[in-house]
Amino acid sequence: MNNLMVKENEIANKIYDIRGVQVMLDSDLAELYHVETKRINEAVTRNLLKFPNRFSWILSEDEWNFLRSHFATLENQISGRGNYRKYLPRVFTEQGVAMLATVLKSKEAAQVSIAIMDAFVVMHKYISNNLIEQNI
Repeated sequence: MNNLMVKENEIANKIYDIRGVQVMLDSDLAELYHVETKRINEAVTRNLLKFPNRFSWILSEDEWNFLRSHFATLENQISGRGNYRKYLPRVFTEQGVAMLATVLKSKEAAQVSIAIMDAFVVMHKYISNNLIEQNI
């Protein structure tokens, strides 16, 4: 199996459905970009006009608890100091991820963003194909 395929699977497993929208967690994006989660959130804070609520938002406590209860890997996310995050996570839609790429300026960030966009496209095709098959 080639590294690109592993990367696509790794990314696809980090896309969740919240409020009927496909999103990625700030901590998952930080892992992919090889930065600390706080760096992702600092970039958003410094560029708030680029991140309207339809691109990125902070999960409610209920949404975060729901995700953690349904996905074992989220239960084990460590913020660096303790077993649980200090703050509720921020999520990014596909458009939010694209905007994030404009504020994280590195060669690696550009490459990771392209891989993430490709993963979103694959997810869209998968969902569309399943909807078509269910209606047949």
